[in-house]
Amino acid sequence: MCFNSKECTSRTASAGTCTCGGAEGGFEIREATLADIPAVAALVQELAAFENLHHECEETPLLLSKHLFGPGAAATALIAHHRQNVAGIAVWYRTFSTFLGRPGAFVEDLYVRPQFRKHGLGRQLLTAVAQQAQRQGCARLEWRTLKWNETALGFYKNLGAEVLAEWTTLRLDASHLFDLPNAVKTAAPCKL
Repeated sequence: MCFNSKECTSRTASAGTCTCGGAEGGFEIREATLADIPAVAALVQELAAFENLHHECEETPLLLSKHLFGPGAAATALIAHHRQNVAGIAVWYRTFSTFLGRPGAFVEDLYVRPQFRKHGLGRQLLTAVAQQAQRQGCARLEWRTLKWNETALGFYKNLGAEVLAEWTTLRLDASHLFDLPNAVKTAAPCKL
C-alpha cells in the first residue's frame, strides 16, 4: 500500500511501504510495527521536549505496545525513515461525528525530527494519514497544535486547514477522570 501515489518513487506493496520524494533520495513511510516501539517512544519523548511538555509525558514502550498493537488497539502509528534513519511519525485514531453521521480521524501527534524538516515530510505524513482515514470511510481530519507554534500554524494554514477559534479543548486528567462520579455528587445543581 502506497500512501502517496503522486510522490511515490518506489513501492514495496508486501511491506506496506512507500518511498516518497524528499531529502536526498526520499522518505519511506509505513505503518509502525511492534519492532518500531523503541523508535516511536524516542520520537514521542523528543516531541514532548520540543513542546515543553516533557513533564506530562508518561508513555513507556510497554504502554505504546499495548495500545498501538494490542487487542483493540487505540491508534495507528506511521513511521518515516530516510536512508534507514528514523525521520518522523504520525499517530492517529478514528473519531465519530454525530453531525456528519460518519467517522472522522484525529491526528494525535505529527513529528518530524529537525534535520528532516523543510523537505516535505510533514506533508507526506499528513497525506499518509489522510489516505488511511479515507480508506476507512472517515469524513474529516482534525488535529491540534500549540498556539505558540507559528511555524506549524503557518504550515497547516497553507494546506488549507481551518483554525476552529470558537472551540476550546477541555481535559480531565486521570485523577479527575476517576474521581468524576464523586465530583458529580458534590457539584452545585445546574441552573438552566
